Amino acid sequence: MNEPTQSAEQMFELAKQAMEKSYSPYSKFPVGAAILTSSGQTFTGCNVENASYPEGTCAEAGAIAAMVMAGEKNIQHIYVIGNGEALVSPCGGCRQRIREFANAQTQVHICGPEGIRKSLFLEDLLPHSFGPEHIA
Repeated sequence: MNEPTQSAEQMFELAKQAMEKSYSPYSKFPVGAAILTSSGQTFTGCNVENASYPEGTCAEAGAIAAMVMAGEKNIQHIYVIGNGEALVSPCGGCRQRIREFANAQTQVHICGPEGIRKSLFLEDLLPHSFGPEHIA
């Protein structure tokens, strides 16, 4: 696996900048995400809500879409940030989206405004997961 080209602090800042662009007028709950791929590319996303609640887009889904549009398919690290006291971890749907582009070494970093609060391997967030290899 390639060594990360961005530091954890740089990736945290990218996620924080993405969160600041969130469009969350209904929930007032901004979320940002930043992905570092195995090739060293970075992609960001923010949650985007609309009046047909809950048909919005999660920050992780936006970052994954940007990654795929650029031709990348391997998440090495993903940083997810939200405000508040509680950990803001990916929802169940986003855990599965991350799983699609993850491997055993993929790390999920759960962040708050002050920095990284907890780092886990995806297997810790989505144990015994179903992935592309189960369909073949």
